[in-house]
Amino acid sequence: MEEFYRIGRLPPYVFAEVNKIKAAHRASGRDIIDLGMGNPDSPTPKHIVEKLRQVALDETAHGYSVSRGILGLRKALAGYYKRRFDVDLDPDTEVVSTIGSKEGLANLIQAIAAPGDVIVVPNPCYPIHAFGPVISGASVRYLNVAEGGDFLEKLERAIRHLTPKPIAVIVNYPCNPTAEVVDLAFYEKLVALCKNYGVYVISDLAYCEIYFDGNPPPSILQVPGAKDIAVEFTTLSKTYSMAGWRVGFAAGNTRLIHALTRIKSYLDYGTFTPIQVAAAAALNGPQDCVEEVRDLYRERRDILVKGLHDAGWMVQSPAASMFIWAALPEAYKELGSFAFARLLLDQAEVAVAPGIGFGEYGDGHVRIALVENKQRLRQAVRNIKHFLAKDPAPFLQQCKDAA
Repeated sequence: MEEFYRIGRLPPYVFAEVNKIKAAHRASGRDIIDLGMGNPDSPTPKHIVEKLRQVALDETAHGYSVSRGILGLRKALAGYYKRRFDVDLDPDTEVVSTIGSKEGLANLIQAIAAPGDVIVVPNPCYPIHAFGPVISGASVRYLNVAEGGDFLEKLERAIRHLTPKPIAVIVNYPCNPTAEVVDLAFYEKLVALCKNYGVYVISDLAYCEIYFDGNPPPSILQVPGAKDIAVEFTTLSKTYSMAGWRVGFAAGNTRLIHALTRIKSYLDYGTFTPIQVAAAAALNGPQDCVEEVRDLYRERRDILVKGLHDAGWMVQSPAASMFIWAALPEAYKELGSFAFARLLLDQAEVAVAPGIGFGEYGDGHVRIALVENKQRLRQAVRNIKHFLAKDPAPFLQQCKDAA
C-alpha cells in the first residue's frame, strides 16, 4: 500500500522498536530496568496537585479554555523569566502557552515554514527538532555536532553556502540527548550571527533547571536584542515532574509568537483550565521542590557514573539535564547503538535509548536516563558490570549473524 506523503517522509521510529523488545521481555517475566525514556518518576509536588483538585471541582472550569493560555498562566511565565533571567516579557504579545513544548515547536514551524524552506538542526538532536520541520514540508540541513568543532563556525558556513538561505536554526541547551551546556557568551555570538544573516533562532530550554555544577544555564533572551530574532520554548515537564500534564511555553519574538498563537487558534482550545491554573501555581508557588528535583538527579547521576566507571565503561558525567550521553564501550563500538542497546536489554535487563534514534551522528552513543530510584540504578550497574565482564566475541558474532 502506498504511504501517505507526510508519513512517508518519516523514518521508522527507533524507540518504538526498542519498546517492542522491552515489552516482549516484560511479558516473559523479565524485570527490565528502564533507563530509556526521559519520563520523570517523581510525583508532582502536592501543592500543585491540590490546586488542580480545587479548580477541577469548579463546574464552571470544565468548558473550552484559551488556546494561547489563560492570562494568569502567561503572567506566571513572564514572572518566572523576570526572576530567573531578569528578562521582561509582555504576557499579551511575547508569551503563548503550549500543550507541551513538543507541540509548540512543531506548530511554530508549521506556521512559519513554506515547503522547501530550510531549517538548520544539530545532529544528534531531540527527534521533534528534526521531524517538526520534516512534517511541515520544510527541508532540514543537519550540522554534525558529534564530531566536535565550533558550532557557530559550522552554522555560519552552512548559512553562507545554503540555497535557499535557511529561515531558522534550532538550538537546545542543556541538550537532549548530549547534555551539552553553553554560556551566555555563546548566545551573544549566536544572536549576532543570526541577526547578521536574517535567520530566526528557535531555542529549546526544557532542561534549564536541572543543572549540577552551580552554574544555572542561561536563556538566549538574556542577550540584548535577542527578541528581534529569537523565540524560546520551556516546559514544566521536568522541572516540576509534570510530564503528563503537557504544559509548555513559547516566549520571545512577537512575530513568531503571533504566528504560533494564530495557528494554534485553528488547532486547539488549550490545555484543560484546571491544569493551567495549577501550572501557574507551580511557577508562582514555593520553589523548594525544584531544588529537590535537582538534588535527586544529581545523586542519581553520581551513582550511575561511578558505577559505570567501576564497570570499566568510562562515560562522561553531565553538568546538566537528566541524561548521560555515553559512548559505546570500546569492545562494542562496531555494533552501532541499536544492536548494543538490544544487547543490554537481552543480557543486562537494562533499557537505554540508542543514539541512532537522535540522528545518524548519534550512532556511536546511547542515552541513559536518570529515571529510576537509587536501588534500581545500583542493580542496573551490577547487571551492566556483569555483562561487560564477559567475553564480547560471542555477542559480536551473534549480532553479525542476526544482521
